[in-house]
Amino acid sequence: MSRHIHRMPFGAEPGPNGVRFRLWAPDARSVSLEVERSGARREIPLQRDRDGWCEALVADAGPGTRYRYRIDGDLRVPDPASRYQPDDVHGASEVVDPAEYRWKSTNWRGRPWEEVVLYELHVGTFSPAGTFDGVAERLDHLVELGITAIELMPVADFPGRRNWGYDGVDLFAPDASYGRPEDLKALIDAAHGRGLMVFLDVVYNHFGPEGNYLHAYAKRFFNPDRHTPWGAAINFDGPDSSAVREFFIHNALFWIEEYRIDGLRLDAVHAIEDDSDPDILVELAERVRLQVGADRHVHLVLENDSNQAKYLGPVEDTSRHVYDAQWNDDIHHAYHVLLTGERHGYYLDYADEPGRLLARCLAEGFAYQGEPSQFHDGETRGGPSAHLPATAFVDFIQNHDQIGNRAFGERISAIAPPEAVSAATAVLLLAPSPPLLFMGEEWGASQPFLFFCDFGAELSDAVREGRRREFAAFPEFRDPAARSRIPDPNAEDTFARSKLDWTLAETAPHRDFLAYHRELLALRRLEIVPRLSGMEGNAGSVIWRTEPAFAVEWRMGDGSTLCLVANLASTPAPAPSKRPGGRLIHATRGSCASDPAAPLAPWTAAWFLDETGGG
Repeated sequence: MSRHIHRMPFGAEPGPNGVRFRLWAPDARSVSLEVERSGARREIPLQRDRDGWCEALVADAGPGTRYRYRIDGDLRVPDPASRYQPDDVHGASEVVDPAEYRWKSTNWRGRPWEEVVLYELHVGTFSPAGTFDGVAERLDHLVELGITAIELMPVADFPGRRNWGYDGVDLFAPDASYGRPEDLKALIDAAHGRGLMVFLDVVYNHFGPEGNYLHAYAKRFFNPDRHTPWGAAINFDGPDSSAVREFFIHNALFWIEEYRIDGLRLDAVHAIEDDSDPDILVELAERVRLQVGADRHVHLVLENDSNQAKYLGPVEDTSRHVYDAQWNDDIHHAYHVLLTGERHGYYLDYADEPGRLLARCLAEGFAYQGEPSQFHDGETRGGPSAHLPATAFVDFIQNHDQIGNRAFGERISAIAPPEAVSAATAVLLLAPSPPLLFMGEEWGASQPFLFFCDFGAELSDAVREGRRREFAAFPEFRDPAARSRIPDPNAEDTFARSKLDWTLAETAPHRDFLAYHRELLALRRLEIVPRLSGMEGNAGSVIWRTEPAFAVEWRMGDGSTLCLVANLASTPAPAPSKRPGGRLIHATRGSCASDPAAPLAPWTAAWFLDETGGG
């Protein structure tokens, strides 16, 4: 068994001579440490240097010691680098010794990016228990499904008992409602023992609105001249930003080294403003790559609405990419318009030619590569991406955002015909880009995934009314009475309704859809994954199209050619003018596989593999 520790220049660090406590408080006049052990509480003044670092070594502190910082003799605050908050974001922090957990999967080194099949889940709603242990109990299901990586929505300590996780304020502390730090490590250990990678969503663009005390003693964490949709922007390039940058870089390294996380997904990086060279995204990735080295497969993924391909290119003087991939919202939006016909909000940009845009995403990555966006009032969006390999884009039909940001949290199975979802699933799971499934998608779960939180009284009313105002521009919600039916995010029932009902997976038609996913992922593992290594940019091309039907082919890493012919529409389409070569590896009923000269039936897809030029 082995131990894993990430040493940090701040927080509570146990050592042979006690615990070193260190806090950056440049805007505080005085800082003291309040420690509590075995029912006894005492206060210790902290030594302060001219840069605002306050420090003390406490010889008789150890694992389990509760502590707070007292700012200017008045405000008592938790440690922003706390490893555990047993009493939530306003309570005392607890000293944790990371060396106490002994890892069992000592030989785990991760898996190559080409093998990634992601499964996004929310710890609180994935299992009846809503805990890290509850997730661990379902890992065998995911292995049998064909998943190779689970992706946890953020687990950093958030206010209250339930939250999506994007309102975290103590970024080093797994939320106590899910379990203790060792419970999360046990989950990761169990996943590794089954050959599963574990990815984690992290939020580096803002802190949540409740429980963040940094404004009281470290105002320089924020840039008052810049704003995000969630409040003041993080100060990554202003005065004293070096300490801020180190805080977030160490957070990334903390999860990777101390928790042995295999990959991070950085949330909404388009909301990060940084004019430094290198900017925080590049520096963070370079530090991670340098620290981890070649001994492990560690993957970095972005969510970036700006579609900036520059972060997905190779690092200078090396073939390694800064970030392995980006979530491709473009392909989701094209899928969604084709399957549902919805055209409001950002779907407006995909309404006219969704088939063309989906085909472009499959072949080149982004749908918008510098074209004007109607939704963004004519502003251009994105940049060229065809030069990137298909593996640089994580594709999906559903994720937490695209379900939960609907007023009633409907999944695609509730708003699209089953034959449409089946055809799109065949495209998603066999295309070269790594696919992502959202929890329960594999059996067509009928539960909604609603927006939920558990803020205190001061925020709960504002969040509920703000949520309803978001939808006021939509025709179906212009009437206040209609908006009043939108679930209250703070209501416990909103959270309870979002929990998966696992019994449905065993009943018709859900069990058949589950078997379909297993079949497709087994085929991906057999036919697609071995050909992804070495796949280059400019490898995909649209070889035929008549809206909304299309054919796309890819030059694979082994020299073979993969071809897809699809008609994701409710009406027939003409037969493709170019007949695919090679052998058929999968086809839905009514596709061109049975008769290449016949029209394409509605909601069909066929995959062909030509190995004549392969190795």
